[in-house]
Amino acid sequence: MLQFLTMKYRLLVPSLLIALCALSVHAQSGRRQTKPAPAAPVPTPTPEPTPVPKKPEKEVELSFFVGVNRHDSSYNLPFTYYDAVMRGCAGRLRSGSLASVDTTDRDFNRGDAIKKAKSETKTYIVLLTLAFDSMARSYDDLILDYVVFEPVTSKVITTGKSYQNANRKGPIVVAPPSTGSVGGLYREQLLQQAGEDVAGRILKRLHLNVEVPK
Repeated sequence: MLQFLTMKYRLLVPSLLIALCALSVHAQSGRRQTKPAPAAPVPTPTPEPTPVPKKPEKEVELSFFVGVNRHDSSYNLPFTYYDAVMRGCAGRLRSGSLASVDTTDRDFNRGDAIKKAKSETKTYIVLLTLAFDSMARSYDDLILDYVVFEPVTSKVITTGKSYQNANRKGPIVVAPPSTGSVGGLYREQLLQQAGEDVAGRILKRLHLNVEVPK
């Protein structure tokens, strides 16, 4: 009887070991079935657009040189009058185009203008001259003559006259007196506007689509 029980236990122990191994394998198999969630994809950085290189600014090919003949009149005009017409002409040439503008404070006559035009390659020479109209009786009869010379050839491109006109559009800083002749500061304003008028005509002649002031 004892031997029978001993044999029974001997057979039971391997069976238990086999059962335990099977349970362990099943448990491990169950754990393998639970897979971790996939990692989120790393976003690919968007490449920044390549900056477009700026085009080099085109060099301005047009320029002017403005001079005033200060000794052509038989009258001793104030030098501020000459400065006024040159200031008005040069300022309007700058504001009405992309051209560079140079001026001179020295006396500048026709011979000087022709000589300078021949020495230039892209600069138009503007010669301004204050003169009195025929039968002149006062400074009210002052007119502004202008001549434009072409570079290299010194050919005359355009010429004309501009008159003082108190009724033209534009601000007048100093009001004229109610009686008698106008004051010096007001006269300078009129002459500066005459210079602006000349510049407008020059720009129009060169087809820069600038309206001539009225």
